[in-house]
Amino acid sequence: MLSKLLGVSLLLLASYASFSTSADISQALQHEARTDANKLRDTARKPEQTLTFFQVTPQSTVVEIWPGSGWYTEVLAPLLAEQGKLYAAHFSDKFSLLPADYMQKGRADYNAKLASHPVYKNVTVTEFAPLAGIDIAPPASADVVLSIRNQFYIFDGETSLKHALANFYRALKPGGVLGVVAPRLPDHLLDTNWKESGYVPEQLWLDLATEAGFSFEARNDMLLNPKDTAQHPEGVWSMPPTLAGNAAEKAKHLAIGEVNQMVLKFRKPRS
Repeated sequence: MLSKLLGVSLLLLASYASFSTSADISQALQHEARTDANKLRDTARKPEQTLTFFQVTPQSTVVEIWPGSGWYTEVLAPLLAEQGKLYAAHFSDKFSLLPADYMQKGRADYNAKLASHPVYKNVTVTEFAPLAGIDIAPPASADVVLSIRNQFYIFDGETSLKHALANFYRALKPGGVLGVVAPRLPDHLLDTNWKESGYVPEQLWLDLATEAGFSFEARNDMLLNPKDTAQHPEGVWSMPPTLAGNAAEKAKHLAIGEVNQMVLKFRKPRS
């Protein structure tokens, strides 16, 4: 009887912790630093469900890989401001596979965002270049590494992804979580010339993450979009929010919605 009561208590405690974390994320989503344009994409991107699935809490140390313009930073910074820590691993000059002016502008715009509101004062900007071996955070310091909407495969194929995974593994504490959100290539397109489309086979992530030492823990289908055929003139960049192409193509892809994405959770073993 005692063991049953203990089991029920632990289950209730876990449920409360999950509810509490979700409430904290929901509150962060309402923070004044968030732009209206970014808030409009909450329905499509599901940040509350995504961060809850990856076990991000207000006490977490999180590394955000290539944060871009800071869509997720706007959520993570207020969430982690009081008790957690956010490392933003942005573009590095050591990464030669993207135009230097594009990366410099991206870094400058991101730094301007961080200077725009006090909620960002504790964000530490580091660098990430898949093939350079730069530490994205102190080794074994992170509870969660988030790689969201990054297309590593188009940069030197499997080599780039392998180096990225090794870097993520090094930054995580034992027991830490790697959260991946990435455009998913449909299985029936595996034999096509997909390698520069931005879409990647789910099995490739599973295989290479396992090879890097991670354990695959769970997938979530919340961001799958069956309307997305993954066959577009400009690959993932044809889709919202980029919407590359002419007016007719933009209207077509806007009607489809956001990219079909896999949501995968990996864990660094505790020993």
